[in-house]
Amino acid sequence: MAKSLNKVMLIGNLGKDPEVKYTPSGTPVAKLTLATNERYKDKDGQWQDRTEWHNIVLWQRLAEIAGEYLKKGGKVYVEGRLQTRSWEDKQTNQKRYMTEVVASDLLLLGGRGEGGDFAGGSRSAAAGGNNFDQRAPEPEAAAATAASTPISDEDIPF
Repeated sequence: MAKSLNKVMLIGNLGKDPEVKYTPSGTPVAKLTLATNERYKDKDGQWQDRTEWHNIVLWQRLAEIAGEYLKKGGKVYVEGRLQTRSWEDKQTNQKRYMTEVVASDLLLLGGRGEGGDFAGGSRSAAAGGNNFDQRAPEPEAAAATAASTPISDEDIPF
């Protein structure tokens, strides 16, 4: 059987603050809208702008990070896969569909004043074991690390 690929990579701006909720079992899930822009010349040689809106879903630690650091207007890189879900509209009894990007990686690109809560550089939050451990830190390990290395002004990200 041939391999297949379902991968999406987007860089855009948030249309609103992320909406973070929790499933009945306590799993965090965040939803956000991302705008990407395209600029092109029409047949008359005039520049035209087109904005495409994308629905993004983030789960677990990635959802918490989005809720904490992302703000309306902020620039972000999102990587994930397309997923279409369906439901029946209770008012019209018609089957409805929505295609979303289920994010597996998130890179915050904006700095202070651009919708981000940090200055300079970028922060990455990768899901799935790339370079970011999504497990909550052990209280003892966090306390031991904090006690062994004092925090200086250079360690603060903003």
